[in-house]
Parts: sequence; structure tokens; C-alpha cells
Amino acid sequence: MALLEREQILNYFNELQYQRRLSRHTLSNYQRDLFAFFEYCQQTYASEINDWNDVLAAHIRHYISKRHQQGLAPASLQRNLSSIRSFFNYLLKLNYVKNNPATGISAPRSGRPLPNVLDVDQTSRLMQIPTSEDLFAIRDKAILELFYSSGLRLSELVQLDIADYKLSAHSVRVTGKGSKQREVPVGKQAQQALQAWLSRRAELIKINNPEQALFLGKQGKRISPRTIQKRMSAWAIKQGIDVHVHPHMLRHSFASHILESSGDLRAVQELLGHSDISTTQIYTHLDFQHLADVYDKTHPRSKKPLK
Repeated sequence: MALLEREQILNYFNELQYQRRLSRHTLSNYQRDLFAFFEYCQQTYASEINDWNDVLAAHIRHYISKRHQQGLAPASLQRNLSSIRSFFNYLLKLNYVKNNPATGISAPRSGRPLPNVLDVDQTSRLMQIPTSEDLFAIRDKAILELFYSSGLRLSELVQLDIADYKLSAHSVRVTGKGSKQREVPVGKQAQQALQAWLSRRAELIKINNPEQALFLGKQGKRISPRTIQKRMSAWAIKQGIDVHVHPHMLRHSFASHILESSGDLRAVQELLGHSDISTTQIYTHLDFQHLADVYDKTHPRSKKPLK
């Protein structure tokens, strides 16, 4: 490609700078993206591309694919493609090209971020709430144990009534999204914490108050989601856990720890109440991360040297 083609990039950036008033940072990124594409075309397609009119959609796809293989993040690839598309729109407006070859090309999507989880030791530390005679500490311990024992959503736990907890069956009846109900096992530690709470729950019941909620707030009414969030965060700080702990983190931890031990994705799907197993598959990535960490730390020929 001739120097003239490079000049057109510079002219394009002059227009961006003075007409669109983009920030220096944005301009710098766009300029770097376009010159990188220019160099790629020169080096890879020297015999095919003599000017911008010779650039085809296939050339751009190959470029984006190569950058992807080099490890460029999806967001950066999208910006690369946007830079190229905008530049060809500029050339099209000035009749330097007949069409925009970048139209209709999409970059790889950003991957879904992995949920944060507590490890087993952190979870155990969170549950070590000194209950003694404190009614609300007893309640909070039961809430935390049930979250982790049964993988409930915050909304599901708040909606629980006393009748939903089945002591003899060691289970709880949960109403999930779309009003779908499921039976979820309740572990031994959670059972004990629930029994301790139920033995004191009546102390919050007001006269002539028929409240059937399993968990109550200070006024003897069904506990609010916000109260649970604030109390959980406060307990995490008291227990010396150095990450922000929220109810959904215990649900994520529940799923990750179950899958790590069993490898049974279908069972985890049922326990969580996911209608689509693709939603549950996020935890397979978490499990692989755990396995990769173990491998790196223990295998004598792993990439990471042993300390």
C-alpha cells in the first residue's frame, strides 16, 4: 500500500480531532488500531492490496482472527473492528472506496465473567458466629447456614414460610423463578442452626400477629432482603474475610463446592433450580480453575515452577 493510504489515515484523524472532539485517549487507541491494520495489510497482502479499495471483508476477518489468537481481549477486538469500520465509512463518504468491507463483521463476544466464590475455609470461618444468647446472631447463623447448605437465592430465602421447612425430610420447599417449586436438601449444620432459631423465633412474634415467615426482622415481620445483605456483610468483616460477601456468593460457593466434589452438573442444575443447564455450566469453568491451580502447584512438569 502506498504512502498515500497512510496519509488518508492521518486526514481521517484530523477530522476526528476537530469535528468529533474525541478524547486524546480514544484518538490514540483508534490511531494505533488503524496503523496496526495498515501494517498488517502491507506485510500480509502486499501483492493483493494496492489501495484501500482492494481491502475485502476476508482480509479484515483474518486480521481480527489473528489478533484474537494473539490474546487480544474481546473488548479490544471490538474496538479494533469499530476503528476499521469508522475509517471505511469516512473513505466511503469521500468516494475513495465503493463499499465498506467491515460492515457485518462482528468480533468475538466478551466472555461471561466468572462469579466470585468463597473457598471452603472462608465459608467455614463465616459460619462460626458466636450465638450465645443473642437472638439475632442465632437467626443470622441459621440464614447463612441455609444459604450455603441449600444454594438458595436471596429472594427464595426471604419468601420461605415455616411450613416450607420439613424437619423430618431434612429438606426445604423453595419457590424459585417463574413460581417453580423444588425440594432442596438441608444439611446437618443448617438443621441444627434452624432448630436453634425456631426455638427462639416466637420472641419476635407480636400479639395477634399471624406472621408465617421463617425468618423475621426486629418488628416481627418477614425479614427484608436488605437486612440480610447488611447483616451478612457485617458478619464477614467481623470474621476477618477480606472480600465483600453477599448472599449470591454463598449460592455460587455452594454450586462450586458441590461440583468440585461430585462432577455431577445435572444434579447441581436441579439443586439450583436452573431451567437451562447452560446457566449451570459457568461452574464448570470455576471447577477447572481449581483443578488448574492444583495442577500448577503439584505437577512436577507444570508451567509454574514449584516454590
